[in-house]
Amino acid sequence: MKSSRGFKKKFSLRRFVSAESVHRLAAFRSTIEVMLLDGVLTREEKRLIIRLSSCLNLDSHQPAEIYQAIMDNVETEEGDILTPEEQHEVYKTVFEVAIINASLSKDEFRVMAHLREIFSIDDEEHNLVERELRDMVKERFEDPNVVEKTLNTLRDSVRVVTTLFDNVRKKNNGETR
Repeated sequence: MKSSRGFKKKFSLRRFVSAESVHRLAAFRSTIEVMLLDGVLTREEKRLIIRLSSCLNLDSHQPAEIYQAIMDNVETEEGDILTPEEQHEVYKTVFEVAIINASLSKDEFRVMAHLREIFSIDDEEHNLVERELRDMVKERFEDPNVVEKTLNTLRDSVRVVTTLFDNVRKKNNGETR
């Protein structure tokens, strides 16, 4: 049973991630632009930027160059295309960093909704990511209080990200409330 569950998860990953042409550098740039909507990069957002650039396998000079290009309103290269597996891992890792660091402000929720949108992560895949994070939290922390607190943060964040994502999706599809 355990091996079939593991196979199902791998099969689900290929089936659920549907964004076909998300470019590495373009994903980084658009995410930084979302972070800069309020004109400020918080310490938590900087932490997410570092992890995001690592997940996207950016060269050490690329984050600063892209940030400067945004500030100068200059176009940048899009980079190579991310595989569906890379998209899934980026989304999951950034979500994990936000939850573990308890840095779930309105800005971080907006970043998660943005990543979910550009990677075309549907509800099923989002639930898969949530399950993976729950399993990771249970394995990583021995203290039941820490596990419960982190899982509650995860539950709350899932609700907020889902609501933001649904609002963005409705707005992009021309729907009104």
